[in-house]
Amino acid sequence: MEQHRSKTLITEANDEERQYLSQALDERLTLTIAPGLLSEIDAQNLGEVEILVPFIHSKIGAAQMDLMPHLKLIATRSTGYDHIDLKTATERGIAVSNVPGYGENAVAEHTFALMLALSRKILPASARTQRGNYTLEGLRGFDLYGKTLGVIGAGAIGLHVIRIAKGFGMNVLTYDVVQNRLLAEILGFRYTSLDELLSQSDIITLHAPSIPATYHIINRETLAKMKPHALLINTARGSLVDTEALAWALDRGILGGAGLDTLEGEEFLQNEEELLQEAGAEEKLKVLLRNHILQRRENVVMTPHIAFNTDEALRRILDTTIENIQAFLAGTPEHLVVSR
Repeated sequence: MEQHRSKTLITEANDEERQYLSQALDERLTLTIAPGLLSEIDAQNLGEVEILVPFIHSKIGAAQMDLMPHLKLIATRSTGYDHIDLKTATERGIAVSNVPGYGENAVAEHTFALMLALSRKILPASARTQRGNYTLEGLRGFDLYGKTLGVIGAGAIGLHVIRIAKGFGMNVLTYDVVQNRLLAEILGFRYTSLDELLSQSDIITLHAPSIPATYHIINRETLAKMKPHALLINTARGSLVDTEALAWALDRGILGGAGLDTLEGEEFLQNEEELLQEAGAEEKLKVLLRNHILQRRENVVMTPHIAFNTDEALRRILDTTIENIQAFLAGTPEHLVVSR
């Protein structure tokens, strides 16, 4: 009897990913691999999909699941899964797997790239030099050595950030609801309250997941408690920061600068024109406008969600995703996430 080949849709895949995933999965699955978002796939082509392999920019809610009545597994190629409606997936018996660890060091290193870009004014210095202007006026930075780094979220990525910070000779304060006192002693950091971290840190970096409890954890109230002219770094999720409040803090000099690899509403950036046609999209458009205004500030460094984007990390993402699919087909699913 011929083995059943599950119909599988992979979205947001470039040529390299297409080739790698095809080579590993083509014998067991009927693959459709698309470069675009799930929303760009004709609905008529979704009815038979049993396994969906998206990236973070494809929103998967009840409406999308309605179009895939045979869907059994969503194997996202990411650690975060806030683009997936877990509650609805659970109710419908759809398993959801993620890639729990692939780029801890990559994201931590990018965190310091943003930090150094701000502390040493790398971008304005580079732009000035390219114009043939070699003056030093306005380009004085500051040492990381001896400064206090506040780490919000001491999971795998946060701990890598702490290790690097200690190498720079920084003092480290950490806020997390789950605390590991042994690691704190070994690595030389101190757990503290959120209020103390905000008021004592020269630089604050975010490494918390996107869950209801962390939504807009950085807002006007928390920003007002920060040390004057502190820096804010976000390589976690855009929803952790209230964009309007961030602009307010920068305008008033409460913050000295911000390094952002992820933005609130970044899922709309690739389809801004579609929002113009969407009813009730005013708030989403306001968020995008605020992001565009932030882009023009000299003391804001933005990158397009690339903290994870290294050769090594991307290969680990693909390998873990392949393992997740194969384990699910074997009846021993791995790295499942559940609705909280």
